[in-house]
Amino acid sequence: MRKILITNDDGIRADGLIRLAAAAVSFGEVWVVAPDSERSALSHSLTLRHSFEAQQVDFPIEGVHAFSCTGTPADCVRIGVLNIVGGRPDDLFSGINRGYNVATDLQYSATVGAAFEGAFQGVHSIAFSEGSGGFREIADRYIRELIAELIDAPLGENEIYNVNFPDCPLSELKGILRGRTVSNDVFYKDRYTESRLHDGRTVYLVEGIRNWQASEGSDLRAVIDNYISVGKAKNIS
Repeated sequence: MRKILITNDDGIRADGLIRLAAAAVSFGEVWVVAPDSERSALSHSLTLRHSFEAQQVDFPIEGVHAFSCTGTPADCVRIGVLNIVGGRPDDLFSGINRGYNVATDLQYSATVGAAFEGAFQGVHSIAFSEGSGGFREIADRYIRELIAELIDAPLGENEIYNVNFPDCPLSELKGILRGRTVSNDVFYKDRYTESRLHDGRTVYLVEGIRNWQASEGSDLRAVIDNYISVGKAKNIS
């Protein structure tokens, strides 16, 4: 039977992870190895200078083998592939992330970083993300269809599929756009607010300003226009 490893960066109890696992059980034996709490924006970071833990936990989807890990999402993939899933997984799914992973944000995303780690380990890998506005029905309606389409679709070395569901009601979805490129535009234009503490230290807090401009044919343009974006991403050439 096909073995599917699932992880995320929102944590083992995240709604998107549970929904992805529920969809994946139709395609094989599902193993979840996910962080014990949120690990967003950790990119492809690994734990190298101290140990981390993983323990088997109950999971709300029947038949899913689930492990909670104190490491990063990429750590979860590495121990899943190398230690936990007997015989290695055939596929790696990362997500469903709460918040898009498009454009230049891919370099920060731990959802995408985990998928890249899967690719580095020689596992066919797909990252799934949706908007942060709470619209779930598009992903729930189309995720099985897209898994079926992509699970055996070819990928190059160190390459992943990256799928983003738009942040709109199902009634406003315009369709699926495939072959989307990673936009060179920023998703958020960041700036930092600055405040002084009584002891003279300065505190900085990031503030993102949403960018609504994006090049045609890109992942960011697709989700702005209420399309599902499907494309490939590559980390190391």
